[in-house]
Amino acid sequence: MIVYHLSTECYPVAKVGGLADVVGALPKYQNKIKDVDAKVVMPWYNKPFVSEHEFDIVFDGFIHQGPNMLQVQVLKEKTDVLGFELYLVKIPGLLDRDNPYGYQDESFQFLAFQHGVLHWLSAMEIRPDVLHCHDYHTGLVPFMIEYCPEFSVLKGVKTIGTIHNGEYQGMMNWEMANYLPSFDSYKWGLMDWNGYINPLASMIKCSTAFTTVSEGYLEELFVSFRGLESLVRDEFGKAYGIINGIDTEVWNPETDPMLDFNFNSKNAVELKKKNKEKLCKEYGLKPELPLFAFIGRFATEKGADFLPDVVWRSIKQSYGALNIMILGSGNSYIENKLKEYDYTYTNFALDLGYKEHLSHKIYASADFLLMPSRVEPCGLNQMYSMRYGTVPIVRYTGGLRDTVEDISTGGAGLNFTFPGVDDIIHTMNRAMGIYNQKGVMENLIHANMNFDFAWEKSAEKYIALYRN
Repeated sequence: MIVYHLSTECYPVAKVGGLADVVGALPKYQNKIKDVDAKVVMPWYNKPFVSEHEFDIVFDGFIHQGPNMLQVQVLKEKTDVLGFELYLVKIPGLLDRDNPYGYQDESFQFLAFQHGVLHWLSAMEIRPDVLHCHDYHTGLVPFMIEYCPEFSVLKGVKTIGTIHNGEYQGMMNWEMANYLPSFDSYKWGLMDWNGYINPLASMIKCSTAFTTVSEGYLEELFVSFRGLESLVRDEFGKAYGIINGIDTEVWNPETDPMLDFNFNSKNAVELKKKNKEKLCKEYGLKPELPLFAFIGRFATEKGADFLPDVVWRSIKQSYGALNIMILGSGNSYIENKLKEYDYTYTNFALDLGYKEHLSHKIYASADFLLMPSRVEPCGLNQMYSMRYGTVPIVRYTGGLRDTVEDISTGGAGLNFTFPGVDDIIHTMNRAMGIYNQKGVMENLIHANMNFDFAWEKSAEKYIALYRN
């Protein structure tokens, strides 16, 4: 079975969020299953991974995007160092940039990527068993292979669409249809939603099946999906919720090269303490106090707008009896407010930006991880924290409720229901009470490290879906 994963991100080539972690791990674990050959196709970026590895040009051609003729090159990484074949699509002026997102012409960028991929496969008469499309950036692929004559060689190929985050749908004005490959105009409605081209809606309509990254998130989309609720209800017969896993080879506290002190479940209590002491010394925190951490984008969907008030109120109300560390970036107001508190409070540490190595150190050092998300389709941070013996504090939503059970019902995490500062601080107070119970805290560390979130189970579920 030959599977091509189409995505705008893949760790360690280019990462913005959890999408990269999934696409960087799922194909690798699928390739461990007999008779499966999973590959990844993504845009070319000006990133260190690209300059540090060798590539062969396996295709060089041209596509028309409206009045523009664009060169399309496909480059294959020579050694399959990631555990799968990696292909990069390079289009000068569109797919040769520093970052995946943040450009004013993103719609042209993603249309060109999808067109370029399908042009390459069609021209080379490569016909996979499955095209697995990740998020709206590749959402028009299922439509294109069925209704664009240029890709007739691919007609009938099975397609899976995975919704990693339904908050982003890629809507475009219908003027953009002029930049699509020629298509059967009678089928325009398969791309339309409320008068716009909606790639995510099209993916749901046209894919053979579609998945969400947790069962809990699938249930939520039936009632809250930024206007697509009725569509997902209409198409529920081909909808599946499959929880993400984590790459336990990358996220392994016993072998992680980014840690100061490696540990396993047997010596975790002692060596997590050493990691914490070193991190606290570096950032001017007090290692004897409980350390709460947040890692992620400063976006409202992540509940990051709560963070300034959480920092201020928790430090004031506890009289400085805790540490808080935040790693992330995004909303400028949140950044500036947290910078102010970083200057004001010795119990608070802030590091702005995306720093992979530091995130590993924080997971290995923190006592508790905060995830106050309004929306969390799956969430990987809670799984990373548990793998490293850190207790997750999560809002009971989406994939968080699928993976973190509260200690009051026999789990090893802490949950709250309402997205708000009061509930977050109440749960942090519960955590501080647990921290002071040495035996309970040690049991939670061991219990969390023994949860199995490896990709093997999820990879098997995807393969079963492909074969269905």
